[in-house]
Amino acid sequence: MNEDKINEIHDFYERLKTELNISNQWPSEYLFKFIVPSKTENIDKIENAFDGMGAVIKTTKSKTGKFTSISIDIVVENAEIIITKYQEVGNIEGIISL
Repeated sequence: MNEDKINEIHDFYERLKTELNISNQWPSEYLFKFIVPSKTENIDKIENAFDGMGAVIKTTKSKTGKFTSISIDIVVENAEIIITKYQEVGNIEGIISL
């Protein structure tokens, strides 16, 4: 990954952290939403990333079954946890974070 792309990603997460801190009082409930290709390993990676955190996870397959939407409702202590989770699952092939 080139340096410009790394800086762009860093800037994105810094803006997100600022916005989260402005719009929330911690701890706060947060809803993660992802769309991934419907491979068991993709869904497992996301679910495992939130294992043991008291998350409520809902999955819904698309009409064709090619994609799965995953909603994760969780109480988090701060914006850093949210950013860490996005980064943790961000390397899953084909993931779309909403």
